[in-house]
Amino acid sequence: MSTDSGGGGSDAIQAAEERAASTRDRNLPQFDDLPIPADTANLRLGADLNDACLALLPLVGVWRGEGEINYSTMERPVRFGQQLTIAHDGRPFLFHEARSWLLDEDGKVIRPAAREVGWWRPQPDDTIELLLAHSSGILELFYGKPRNQTSWELGTDAVVRTTTAKEVTGAQRLYGLINNGDLGYVEERAMVGEPMQPHASAHLRRVVG
Repeated sequence: MSTDSGGGGSDAIQAAEERAASTRDRNLPQFDDLPIPADTANLRLGADLNDACLALLPLVGVWRGEGEINYSTMERPVRFGQQLTIAHDGRPFLFHEARSWLLDEDGKVIRPAAREVGWWRPQPDDTIELLLAHSSGILELFYGKPRNQTSWELGTDAVVRTTTAKEVTGAQRLYGLINNGDLGYVEERAMVGEPMQPHASAHLRRVVG
């Protein structure tokens, strides 16, 4: 997956402004009576992004698109759709929620699929902690760092699962801005007795922010 590694921070902000012509006025649905700052996925609205999260600024938004799952234990690749929300409330972490649905060969929705929720926790030394809880019964703690201004690479330090979940021993993820500011990611995973290998990839377009 190619990522954009050139240009300074001001260039990245200007490019994001140009790409946001159709999404800049959209945000997460909000309750107006919440007594604390609400989550926002739009950097122009709501609480200011905490300085600790500036290295993750390009990720903030709601992203939607399609991807593919494949593994050596599967008979064939499976297409899926996904919405990824990365939001904040002004504190030094980001909220993460991904909702997926399976697609048939014609792109029609078959049924809901995997869900995951968690938190991106950037640290002063540029380390990123990513905690994810999956609806399948898996809990993962990733550590990583930015590769550059528009890509982030992480790998698991710990994996915990319920007694009914599939065996998973490790995972790696690479997120990055790709063509026209879209978000792409690839994931490798070691599970069900197999070594680490490619498992999922997706190409998502910004719909909020």
